[in-house]
Amino acid sequence: MSKLNDILALIDGYIGGSSWFVYLLLGTGLFFTVYLKFPQFRYLKYAVRIVRGKFDREGDTGDTSHFQALTTALSGTVGTGNIAGVALAIHLGGPAALFWMLVTALLGMTTKFVEVTLSHKYREKTEDGTMAGGPMYYMKNRLNMKWLAVIFAVATVLSSFGTGSLPQINSISNSLFATFGINKIMTGGVLSVLLAIVIIGGIKRIAKVTSRLVPIMALIYFIGAIAVIAYNYQNIVPSIVAIFSDVFTGTAATGGFLGAGFAFAFNRGVNRGLFSNEAGQGSAPIAHAAARAHEPVSEGLVALLEPFIDTIIICSLTGLVILSSGAWNEKITNQFQTTDIIVMAKNYDETNPGDQQSLHDFLLGREVLPEFTGDLDVVDGKIQNELTILHARSVAEDIVVKESDLLYNGSIGVVNGIIPNSVSLALEGKSLVHSAPLTTIAFTKGWFGDFGQYIVSIGLLLFAFSTAISWSYYGDRAMTFMFGAKAVIYFRIVYVLGFFVASFTDTTIIWTLSGITIALMTIPNLIGILLLRREMKSEVKSFWIEYADRFPEDNAPVD
Repeated sequence: MSKLNDILALIDGYIGGSSWFVYLLLGTGLFFTVYLKFPQFRYLKYAVRIVRGKFDREGDTGDTSHFQALTTALSGTVGTGNIAGVALAIHLGGPAALFWMLVTALLGMTTKFVEVTLSHKYREKTEDGTMAGGPMYYMKNRLNMKWLAVIFAVATVLSSFGTGSLPQINSISNSLFATFGINKIMTGGVLSVLLAIVIIGGIKRIAKVTSRLVPIMALIYFIGAIAVIAYNYQNIVPSIVAIFSDVFTGTAATGGFLGAGFAFAFNRGVNRGLFSNEAGQGSAPIAHAAARAHEPVSEGLVALLEPFIDTIIICSLTGLVILSSGAWNEKITNQFQTTDIIVMAKNYDETNPGDQQSLHDFLLGREVLPEFTGDLDVVDGKIQNELTILHARSVAEDIVVKESDLLYNGSIGVVNGIIPNSVSLALEGKSLVHSAPLTTIAFTKGWFGDFGQYIVSIGLLLFAFSTAISWSYYGDRAMTFMFGAKAVIYFRIVYVLGFFVASFTDTTIIWTLSGITIALMTIPNLIGILLLRREMKSEVKSFWIEYADRFPEDNAPVD
């Protein structure tokens, strides 16, 4: 299994994990931002009005309201990335990573506006009377590229398991077990039943649930975040300064090391931003295709709000919580993950500027330092070798080795600085932490104290579960496109069963596979919207003419 994961990771490195993929996404967003004259700024207030129903007409065709389509799409994007992803980006890229996440979101607002508009225009009514849309429909109906549409649809089905379902329930069950001690199988069983009840009702029930669930989970998370930021009010301005100053200097301290540097912060911030808001991926257009609207651009404007809410608001809150609390560069006692451990061949003093710079350059891949190969001698839980162990990109301190909660005596084999995953020992000590544990610790440094960790657990539960709900619909529509409405029931059965099994099994390989399938959704979608750029511009122009005729008092931006 590990070999297969390595192969998939290698493939992903050439596609979704490559630099050209990031530049394709950003370049597309930048192109449409300029081509359509910065719609994310000029059209924002009109988007809010349309969500409230101002542009609606009696008899508009669709299954959901604008607001329900928005919350369904948001529930698909607001997930573990908003909690764990932001923390990982800051851990790897420093405060500047948050800046690049925001830049990515601004460009993503335009990309989402375009992809939703075109997908809504070419949607169809299925044999069961419901609406079906998404990039695969404009690829088939407008571009006459059914082969490309099939690639997108297959990738959507696989992504519904990869990003939307299996890792989400795995994160939920692990979080609830760690926080409350709830059995993972029990968590999976209960939530699988709830998932089945929701998705069996189709888009109308999904929309009703998400239209209530999204505001509730956003409110809970907002209150918890503000409680931390306000409690650490003296760090708000320094945190904001660090975000922008680190963009140019890359020298914010991280666990005693120098900052991540421009390129590292840029890559981490952009990657997490793209992963978080899904702009360009083509998933949100599937949800928006169900909305009641007679004019495709109106629904595109609604979608323009998604990256703003998902990344600019929610991810910014998470980032400010982490930075203002100081948890991001504080060493915490924790159990080490073997995948985050590097055993160096010599001892380094992080208070020594020379050693500090060497380790910094080593972690950024700029310098090669000798890594340890051999046996670590352990006596009463203490490592006897004179060397440095890095964990989570920091020098680990006060390391204790245990076996079944008892102090370990013996040796640990190390090869090229790596402790094999097969080693059944627990290493504990002080180091930096990242991902969900970092966010959890940060939330305890506010008005709610230790109760803050429960806000993260509850937020993770709601965010991840809502993501699974929405992605079931995306996979549902992709199956409908390929095999017709009769295939949907079989997809739902497999989806729920997979959701249950993933609650207590390792989903690492699924995460890796999803990186490939996301790219296979995104690349065809970006090619498609770029080919239809002139049509998009024409649609926008005709929309504002109609809007100005109906609401002359609004001073619509007729281009």
